Amino acid sequence: MAESAVVEAANRTAATSAFEPRIVAFVCNWCTYAGADLTGTSRIRYATNVRVLRLPCTGRIDFMLILQAFGQGADGVMVSGCHPGDCHYTAGNFHARRRWIVFRELLDFLGVDVRRICFSWVSAAEGAKWADLVNQFVQEIRALGPYREFPRRLPQLKPAEVC
Repeated sequence: MAESAVVEAANRTAATSAFEPRIVAFVCNWCTYAGADLTGTSRIRYATNVRVLRLPCTGRIDFMLILQAFGQGADGVMVSGCHPGDCHYTAGNFHARRRWIVFRELLDFLGVDVRRICFSWVSAAEGAKWADLVNQFVQEIRALGPYREFPRRLPQLKPAEVC
């Protein structure tokens, strides 16, 4: 009996060590996307676990996209844009920050693990910062393990039907 428990614990440890998180990043076209591009052209190494989705501005992000990313199997989500005051659309990042504060409270209420969401500001000249941010977030998500609780907490999210 004790031997099977040891084998089971070893299997869990092996599965956890082999875990590679799936992370989705919603980024601003003008700053963070350009910063991520600079990371690549500067040949700065960073984790390949992140799939970048470029949007015009963080102020245009519908936060349902974050819930849908988790619903489709993401273990973590990053949202990143221009620094406050440097938005190419004047105040888009201020709008995103205000919405994030309200959305975070809603996520807490729903029981969604907010440690799995990273909200940051990265300019076009901060390629090294982007690499550090991605590497740090990937390590945090690895430590948390796969996010299997989300689908049980909320009903399956489906795209809105077109009238």
